[in-house]
Amino acid sequence: MRVLIVEDETVAYENLVDIIAEINPSIEIVGNTESISQTINWLQNNSAPDIILMDIHLSDGSAFTIFKDITVEIPIIFTTAYDEYAIEAFKVNSIDYLLKPIKIEELKKAFVKFSKLTHAEVIQYLTQMSRLNMPNRYKDKMLVPYRDKLLPVNMKDISCFYTTNKNTCIYLKNGENYTYSKTLEQIITTLDPSDFIRANKQFIIARNSVTNITIWFDNRLLVTLDTEVPERIYISKNKAAEFKAWIINDVR
Repeated sequence: MRVLIVEDETVAYENLVDIIAEINPSIEIVGNTESISQTINWLQNNSAPDIILMDIHLSDGSAFTIFKDITVEIPIIFTTAYDEYAIEAFKVNSIDYLLKPIKIEELKKAFVKFSKLTHAEVIQYLTQMSRLNMPNRYKDKMLVPYRDKLLPVNMKDISCFYTTNKNTCIYLKNGENYTYSKTLEQIITTLDPSDFIRANKQFIIARNSVTNITIWFDNRLLVTLDTEVPERIYISKNKAAEFKAWIINDVR
């Protein structure tokens, strides 16, 4: 069995690798992608694996966007830390849907389920999956609670979302900032991936707010925005190429 792992968290990826090795050392992991754009590129330029283990929330948005952009004719086992995505996973008739942290017995059962599928069942599964059509419903405004008010904020006026100590703040181009109740994981799924990217664990940044990019040591990138933020924004070496493609709107 050849497996592609779509997972942007190193610890979660390594956990899957260890579990797969324990289930069956002969299972071949043919690749690991961390984002929508990387996954699309990999699938378009490599021979198809037998199955995909796919995290639903990726660094540049919801994995369901992949099915809107390309036809995926490969069975999928979805993984996520949030059960709120289950309904969308079932829309693509996934082989299984596993909540993190992944347990060895659950993944073993999912592999067994996959191995027992008849050819006709696989064809039916792929037919249903190909029907997925998720329209773009990205927000152009959001309501931000402030004291006893709800402030309408245009998405184009946002420079970044920042989180620390489980608190999230929205930073605007005019220098204002507001606390916000949702996590970056929840926020990124509502944003247009061509306009916003998860830069790292602390930041989601807006493409039109980037004013400067400095090549840092270890080939990291230091990003400067059009507003002051509480700490420096670094893009890791692994995400640098993806980030540069996103900046020039060349992610397909």
